[in-house]
Amino acid sequence: MVSAAVETARSGTIEDIALFPLQSVLLPGGLLPLRIFEPRYVDLIGRCLRHNEIFGVVLIRNGSETDSRVSTEQVGTSARIIDFQSMPDGLLGVLCRGERRFRIREHSQQADGLNRAAVDWLSESEPTPVQPQFRSLVDVLRQAIASLTNSQRFLEPHYEDAGWVSYRLAELLPLEPAQLQRLLQLDDPSARLHVLAPLIEGAEAG
Repeated sequence: MVSAAVETARSGTIEDIALFPLQSVLLPGGLLPLRIFEPRYVDLIGRCLRHNEIFGVVLIRNGSETDSRVSTEQVGTSARIIDFQSMPDGLLGVLCRGERRFRIREHSQQADGLNRAAVDWLSESEPTPVQPQFRSLVDVLRQAIASLTNSQRFLEPHYEDAGWVSYRLAELLPLEPAQLQRLLQLDDPSARLHVLAPLIEGAEAG
């Protein structure tokens, strides 16, 4: 069930941000590598790098990542660039970290095809301890993250926070984007862990 946080903004303030519609879901605290080649996104990334701006990542419902007009989910996550490099193929590669959830109020589009939206920032629960029945999942997560190589140094571990743990566990599982979207829209970290626990146990048993 989608929580009340999807319906209510933290402060009632509305902000206009650029959107990056994708066929994938970015979760708060998660890492997202992107290869940038379209002029509208090259300009966006350049502006974000110069001014330390954010942009919003939203899951595409209808359309493709190269379309200028797409239908997206209403709830997404803001992204901030934390690393960038020129790729061997000449494209710009950037690594982004997810920050805050938002809900789209109104869409707009620039002349160059860049999508924008007026968004409400959604409330987040305060850091909460992982409940005893889910402690074994923290061990699974620690082992999984320890096996990472390049991206591990960009993670900011918060193993005592049920919210952070639930988001990272969701990223480990081979979930469909629609499933990740539903988890993104859940406000209660324990509710996310209740969904994820049997999936992880099943994957380990398999």
